[in-house]
Amino acid sequence: MSDVRVIIQRDSEREERVVTTGTTAAELFAGERSVIAARVAGELKDLSYQVQDGETVEGVEISSEDGLNILRHSTAHVMAQAVQELFPEAKLGIGPPVRDGFYYDFDVEKPFTPEDLKAIEKKMQEIQKRGQRFSRRVVTDEAAREELADEPYKLELIGLKGSASHDDGADVEVGAGELTIYDNIDAKTGELCWKDLCRGPHLPTTRNIPAFKLMRNAAAYWRGSEKNPMLQRIYGTAWPSKEELKAHLEFLAEAEKRDHRKLGSELDLFSIPEQIGSGLAVFHPKGGVIRRVMEDYSRRRHEEEGYEFVYTPHATKGKLFETSGHLDWYADGMYPPMQLDEGVDYYLKPMNCPMHNLIFDARGRSYRELPLRLFEFGTVYRYEKSGVVHGLTRARGFTQDDAHIYCTREQMSEELDKTLTFVLNLLRDYGLTDFYLELSTKDPEKFVGSDEAWEEATETLRQVAEKQGLPLVPDPGGAAFYGPKISVQTKDAIGRTWQMSTIQLDFNLPERFDLEYTAADGTKTRPVMIHRALFGSIERFFAVLLEHYAGAFPAWLAPVQAIGIPIGDAHVDHLEKFADAARKQGLRVEVDSSSDRMQKKIRNAQKQKVPFMVIAGDEDMANGAVSFRYRDGSQENGIPVDEAIAKIAKVVEERAQV
Repeated sequence: MSDVRVIIQRDSEREERVVTTGTTAAELFAGERSVIAARVAGELKDLSYQVQDGETVEGVEISSEDGLNILRHSTAHVMAQAVQELFPEAKLGIGPPVRDGFYYDFDVEKPFTPEDLKAIEKKMQEIQKRGQRFSRRVVTDEAAREELADEPYKLELIGLKGSASHDDGADVEVGAGELTIYDNIDAKTGELCWKDLCRGPHLPTTRNIPAFKLMRNAAAYWRGSEKNPMLQRIYGTAWPSKEELKAHLEFLAEAEKRDHRKLGSELDLFSIPEQIGSGLAVFHPKGGVIRRVMEDYSRRRHEEEGYEFVYTPHATKGKLFETSGHLDWYADGMYPPMQLDEGVDYYLKPMNCPMHNLIFDARGRSYRELPLRLFEFGTVYRYEKSGVVHGLTRARGFTQDDAHIYCTREQMSEELDKTLTFVLNLLRDYGLTDFYLELSTKDPEKFVGSDEAWEEATETLRQVAEKQGLPLVPDPGGAAFYGPKISVQTKDAIGRTWQMSTIQLDFNLPERFDLEYTAADGTKTRPVMIHRALFGSIERFFAVLLEHYAGAFPAWLAPVQAIGIPIGDAHVDHLEKFADAARKQGLRVEVDSSSDRMQKKIRNAQKQKVPFMVIAGDEDMANGAVSFRYRDGSQENGIPVDEAIAKIAKVVEERAQV
């Protein structure tokens, strides 16, 4: 046996080691139980991989991103094996890892029941304890078709080799190279227990799965297309330890409590009536108050920053979107056209920028007017697939707080810097404080304009982003077709990341619309265009704040800022006078004069998450005072009426939480 020299990479440290031919990656990392796979020349490998001379080998920890994906995909295989042991007629779809878990699709006669999921999870636990080995095997296309002749969906995937998509998870099973099947081998007898078409890699054995749980099942079209059969999808989650699984389940329970759809109904804020249609919400009076306050504050801040307000219609002739390029690049996301005026196609607008360009172009523009900042709360319509519509966070009709800034090349960097600073400060005003930035660059398959223009725009955005001193994460290929963008990502109160504001630098739409201004030397010059949405959409931002605050909005946003709760009927008039005086100062105050007992009124106010409960009894009334009860149950007694109103007003003005 000959010697083989390999380099073991651990972070920045490199260790050269001489081993014998046939040494596996598992032997290189013997004793390191957290290492479950290897990375060799940038490719992920099973620990059973035999290292070659001159290779650099890096251990993949189970808690790393790649390690978690391998853990979860391996658990998906165990789930599929359990399903087929319990339901032999089940046909296999695809089982990729996803954020925080995995799923697998099955073609079965009847949908899975909660009892079925319990039985599948119990069978998975049995398989896990058996310690079956995941064994990789290279096969030809013909051999794979022969072995998987009873699996029609696998046969379709074999035909996709080299063109499988990441979007539907097919690339987990077939890539551009050789086909492989993973066998689950009995640890004691060496017999084949189960197999699946898969690229891998996988954990060494099922015993390396520390903790998992099945979550739910749902219907899903095969490979995400409504033209394909409907399959049954089972979702699960898997973690490197039982403690992490427990923490994740507790997180999900907290997230469920904060679900904006649930809170929207409980707090009577909004609904999405079926009679109107999926993804099309109506705001109720209390939700309307929150939305109006959000918009009013945003309007005021925009006016302070020199924005001018415009309004545009909801529909337009299709020609406008031919000019902008949206019909070439975005037609799938638009509602179908309406044929009017003797066959002319009209579209509901999916975005506002083409109309803002027409406003800029409505008359001659001078360099003295630039930068020109046009702002609109513009309602747009996008035909999202039914499977991705989700409450207010992924809707089909929504209102963007949309701005388009037209400036000179010389003003570009300063304007971008001011815009990003304004955006971040305004988000902070609404109570979001934990940010990082994402830089989305050109999709090489989907762009307009020259490479040089894209490079200049991308580098300008990079420099602007870096000035904020926030983490900057690359998003290769994530830009819109007309220009790169900075996205502001924020974490909410329970650590979830949401994409908020976007800022896009665009040299291309001014070209397509032939926009010009007169420069200082009298020449006609092309402006630079900056696209900017701060909330993204009012509806989505509303949902994010609702979940961030778990419905307990700070007083300035709360639909009812204070509610009067009389100890007895004799105290109602005292609280009504308090409410009248507070309303004259612009505060939103109500009095609960119902026949309910005081304790029930307090419970009702707590359920409605009202910031201030204003209580009055004989002593308060005699002293011209009230008492405060807060959402956490604490109390402050005997506050003079004027002082109490001033305190509420101060909390509202400072946008503080109580």
